Amino acid sequence: MTRYYNSTLISHRYFSVPQNLTRILRLTLILLIAVFTGSCEKGILKIGTDILPESDFVSIKSIDTLSVFSYTMFNDSIRTDLPLLSYLGQVFDPFFGTTDAAFVSQVRLNSKWDGKPFTLDSVKLFLHLGKAKGVTDAVHTLRISEIADQIYNDTAYYSSTPVNTTGFKITDIELPVLRSDTINDIELSLPGQGIEFGNYVLRDTTKLFYNNNIADFRSYFKGLYFQMDRSTDPLLISLSLVSDLQTYYNYFAIFCHGADTLSKVYYLLLDAKNTNASFNKFAHDFTTATRGDKMVHRNTTFKDTLSYLQSLNGVYTKVSLPGLETLKNDPSLGKIAINKARLVVPVFIDSTTFKFFATSFPQTLRLRYKTQDGKRFDVPDYSMASGLDVNHAFFDGRLDTIAKVYNFNIPAFVQAYLQDATGNIKPELEIFQGEGTLNAILRANKNKTPVKFEFTYTKF
Repeated sequence: MTRYYNSTLISHRYFSVPQNLTRILRLTLILLIAVFTGSCEKGILKIGTDILPESDFVSIKSIDTLSVFSYTMFNDSIRTDLPLLSYLGQVFDPFFGTTDAAFVSQVRLNSKWDGKPFTLDSVKLFLHLGKAKGVTDAVHTLRISEIADQIYNDTAYYSSTPVNTTGFKITDIELPVLRSDTINDIELSLPGQGIEFGNYVLRDTTKLFYNNNIADFRSYFKGLYFQMDRSTDPLLISLSLVSDLQTYYNYFAIFCHGADTLSKVYYLLLDAKNTNASFNKFAHDFTTATRGDKMVHRNTTFKDTLSYLQSLNGVYTKVSLPGLETLKNDPSLGKIAINKARLVVPVFIDSTTFKFFATSFPQTLRLRYKTQDGKRFDVPDYSMASGLDVNHAFFDGRLDTIAKVYNFNIPAFVQAYLQDATGNIKPELEIFQGEGTLNAILRANKNKTPVKFEFTYTKF
C-alpha cells in the first residue's frame, strides 16, 4: 500500500485509501436522500391541485405598465364662498402670467347703537395680514366699494360671480411697508380721516340692529368689495375672516364722542363670531406670461411633457388612468384586493427655482375626483383615520425634496373605482392645493421621468 500523505515529515499513514472512499460514498448517499425527500414533498404539495377550484388560491401581482396621462385644465368659475383665507392684490409668475385677487364680505356691528347724539371724529381700518408676497416696499393702494346685492351664508358664490356696486366707494387707501417673513398687523387711516365713510354708514342709525324677521343692518349696508389697485410692483396679501372666538383682528373702528364729550368707539367686524357671508374673486391672465406656452393647451387632450398647477384657483393637473379602466373591464380579473396604489408625480425644476426648490413649491398637494354629476370630492385616502392621522401621513401628498416628487397613496380610491358598478366614478384624478400662493410645474406624458402609477393587488 502507498502512503496517503506524501511528506518527508510524516512517516506513517493517518487514513488508508479504502477508508477515504468510504467517507466520500457516505456523503454522496446523504445528498441523494435529501434530494429525493425534497422532490417527494413537492409532489405531496401538488396532490389535489388539479381538482380544487381556482378560487381557493390567491396570487399577488404587481403592475407597473398601466398607462398614465396628464393634462392641464382650467375652470374660471370655482366655488369660493366662506373661504378660510381671503386674498387681495396681484401676483405675477413668468410661466403662469398675472393673477388678480379680491374679496367680498359683509361687515357686522359689534354692539347695538345706543341712540344718543354723537359727533364723528374718524374711522380707521385694522387688518391682520399673513405673509405678503411680492414687492412689499412699493406704494400700494386699496379701494373698497359698497355692494348692491345682499349676500347670504347659505348661498354658493364663485370666483367669477359678478359684483354689482352702488357707486359709493373709498379709494386711495395706502398700505404701509409690509414684511414678507411674518404676520403684519396694520392700522390704516382712511382718506379724510374716514369721515365720509363713517357718515355714510351712520346716515340712518335706526338701521343699526339685527333681526332675522325684518330688514336689518345686513339689508341696509349689504357689504364691501375689497380690491387692490394694479401696480407695476405686484403685491399679494391675505387675511382670515374666520373668527377665533376670542379676539377680533379685522375691523373698522368708528371713533366719535357724545354731547358729554366722552369718546366712544363702534366697530364694524369682518371676522365676527356670527360669520359674515363672504367669497373670493380671482382673475387669471395667462397672456402676460414671459416663459412657457402661456397655457395654450389648457382644457385639451394635448399630451404635453409638462403639466401645471397654479394657486388661487388657477390651472390644475388632471391625471387620467385608462389602464385602470381596462383592468376593471377585464372579465378574467375576478375578485381582487388592492395592496398598493400610488401615484408618483415628478416635478420640473428650472434654473430660476433650482436654488430655492424646497421653498418655491407647495409643501403639500391633494387629490380629488369628480363624479358624473360634476361634484368633486377628496379621495377617501386623504381622510383615512383622520381622527388620529391629522397630518394625513398615509395619503402623503408631501413634496419629497430628495427624490423631487409628490407621492399620493390611493388604494381606497382605486378599490372603490373597481367595485363601482354605477359608472359614477371615472378613472381620473385632479391634483390641486387647498390654500397657498405657490405654483408647481410637473413632469408628464412623454417626459423622461413622467408620472408613474405603482399598483399591486391580490387576486382571489
